[in-house]
Amino acid sequence: MAPRHPPRFVVRTHDAARERRTRLLLGAGWAASVVVAAGLAWALSSTAPTAPGASRASTAQLRADNDDLRQRVANLERAGQVADIATKELKKNLSERDEEISGLRTDLAFYSRLVGGNGQRDGLKIQGARVTAVPGMPNAWNLVATLTQNARRGELLKGELKVAVEGIQGTKVTTLEGAALGQSAASTAIPFSFKYFQQAQASFTMPAGFRPTRLRFTASAGDGDATSTTVAWTDATRTDEVTDVQQQP
Repeated sequence: MAPRHPPRFVVRTHDAARERRTRLLLGAGWAASVVVAAGLAWALSSTAPTAPGASRASTAQLRADNDDLRQRVANLERAGQVADIATKELKKNLSERDEEISGLRTDLAFYSRLVGGNGQRDGLKIQGARVTAVPGMPNAWNLVATLTQNARRGELLKGELKVAVEGIQGTKVTTLEGAALGQSAASTAIPFSFKYFQQAQASFTMPAGFRPTRLRFTASAGDGDATSTTVAWTDATRTDEVTDVQQQP
């Protein structure tokens, strides 16, 4: 028997639905590959390093902002320092004005009493006293005592003022006067001559170790008018002149 050869043509039934499914699957696979490729490209671009030019521009901007902030801080610090200095200067000026006003009020009260503005007429009076240390001379002091009167206006009042210093020498209460204060016989009494007021001046020395507590003054006029006054040492050594003194009969 002769061999049989396969047929040259195969007859198959055409399936249109199957062909459409194949094409849809191929299209979906292609679309999915495009999406995956786009996602990968976006991820790579987002994680890629910034270009050198952009990095330098960003750094320069940060430095500029930092310099600007530093300058603002420096300006605020200087403004604070200026305000602090101005406040201190203002407080100093106010303190000086208060002292000046206080001094003017004291002067006004003094001259008011002097001319009898309060309705009183006073005879010889020791209004106040001040002592200051003599530079370069230990235990040496300068004295200024203010004497006033307004009972006899326009009349010249003459007399003399004597001073004594009371204090403690060792453990004893001691009173120094005359020679004990280094005064000569001629300078023991301080002469005065005035119509309304006068500042009598003198100097004296005290022994080493002597602790003064107060000054005692005795003033007497030629017409018999006399007065005695004591001033605490702490008051007499103040920078302002003492006006509140204890008048004794």
